[in-house]
Amino acid sequence: MIIRRGNRDPIEEPGMFVPDEMLPQPGDLALEAPGAELPVSAIIDIPYAFAREQGVLINPDSGEELRVALREGADPATLIEVRRYLARPFAIDFVSASDFDRLLHARYAGGAAEGIGDIGGGDELDALASGIPSAEDLLDSSDDAPAIRLINGIIAEAVRLGVSDIHIEPYESGLVVRLRRDGVLKEHLRMPAHAAPVVVSRIKVMARLDIAERRVPQDGRIALKLGGRQLDVRVSTLPSRAGERVVMRILDKENAGLSLDLLGISGAADEILREALAEPNGIILVTGPTGSGKTTSLYACLSHLNDGQRNILTVEDPVEYSIDGIGQTQVDSKVGMSFAAGLRAILRQDPDIVMVGEIRDRETADIAVQASLTGHLVLSTVHTNDAVGAITRLRDMRIEPFLIASTLRAVVAQRLVRRLCPTCREPVTADRSIAALLGFDEGEIIYRARGCEECHDTGFKGRIGVFEAVRVDGTIRRLIADGGDEAVIARHAFLNAPNLGSAARGLVRAGETTPEEAIRISRHEEEEGQDHAA
Repeated sequence: MIIRRGNRDPIEEPGMFVPDEMLPQPGDLALEAPGAELPVSAIIDIPYAFAREQGVLINPDSGEELRVALREGADPATLIEVRRYLARPFAIDFVSASDFDRLLHARYAGGAAEGIGDIGGGDELDALASGIPSAEDLLDSSDDAPAIRLINGIIAEAVRLGVSDIHIEPYESGLVVRLRRDGVLKEHLRMPAHAAPVVVSRIKVMARLDIAERRVPQDGRIALKLGGRQLDVRVSTLPSRAGERVVMRILDKENAGLSLDLLGISGAADEILREALAEPNGIILVTGPTGSGKTTSLYACLSHLNDGQRNILTVEDPVEYSIDGIGQTQVDSKVGMSFAAGLRAILRQDPDIVMVGEIRDRETADIAVQASLTGHLVLSTVHTNDAVGAITRLRDMRIEPFLIASTLRAVVAQRLVRRLCPTCREPVTADRSIAALLGFDEGEIIYRARGCEECHDTGFKGRIGVFEAVRVDGTIRRLIADGGDEAVIARHAFLNAPNLGSAARGLVRAGETTPEEAIRISRHEEEEGQDHAA
């Protein structure tokens, strides 16, 4: 079988038809004599569209040896065209469809992407930003191309950098794009003020929002693919003095299947959570501020419980990840679908396990308590600073203490701290001030951030969770029923388990994070003198 260009001709020798636009166009390197010894890094890459459709790519894991990965079920004849294009012999790796998708993303994440575009970062984004037309040119469809390419390029760059949120902020002096990476916002791009209406309108079109309505906030979603990797972008607009602000939250659907083992919770906290999840009924709460990873932890718990033998239903605002085998309902205040209304409705659907995105008011708390009393396991979140504070929060919602005591099984509090880049972190000795703040010995070895190419000169690569967990045992149950205060409950809860402060200090000793990150999440404990760490 041969591969040829052009239209299919049934009279010619039968072959595999590949349209011209799908075939790679040979570059200078392809003209080298076959067998020429070029380094793998210098070999011209197979175009993304061809690689995805035909199931063949240069294996990014091959090191210095040129190896080509062929997807299971792909036509081996494609390799003939690849051999002609690369003009160099190569070894072949046969890979499964799932492994091919992983390799496809690893190879092309910084470049072409279906639904995102093939814009690079840095200077190219700056050039596109300067080419955005003024607002009066919006009706000219030919002038919309730079805006489309700019938005696609910003999203592609954000995914490549592992960004969680993209902030597009209009000011009288210009339009600023900031990216939140590892929890820290940093300016990434600045463009003229006249670009704001064009850029915002393009995002609203992508998210299916009303581009004519600029006086009220709007929310929408954009579904994207990046090298076989499913992405969901949540879009929120907010009117401001200089125009509409836009925040896009990037949700990687691969995180929907996160397991408890990958969550990062360990030791006593992990044991407490797993014991609570094994209970047939009761309430399990996850607490922490916005952006601390509470929803990710709940999804990990649901994945752990999703064995196909139980009916699991959720009510969320919004549904962030879709999980097979779990019925998920979204809150919609416009039609009266609140957390309380959704929870009340799903209790009539014969659930075994119920997940409520957040307990915000007394009505939702009352229904959650009643659901646990009638034999359901209820998972939810509340906004408190620590685990013991969740008990006080339920009291503030006027839930009877004896009901809290009888239904609450466990409370997990969490924070996220930046993880030191393992490539460039450097050991130093703790000085007197750091040692005093963390309770370390002066001169103890700790690590600090330095910065390298691997971490884009930030010194950090990703984030890691810090957890504390409270198991409601007989003693704590009596303390809750008797109206015991937080300090008394915490003193017992953390006799044999670390609280947030001591868990963070453990990460500093292990070289996972810096003293500054640990102090940031545990300072309130030091100030209040409530450090009951083991």
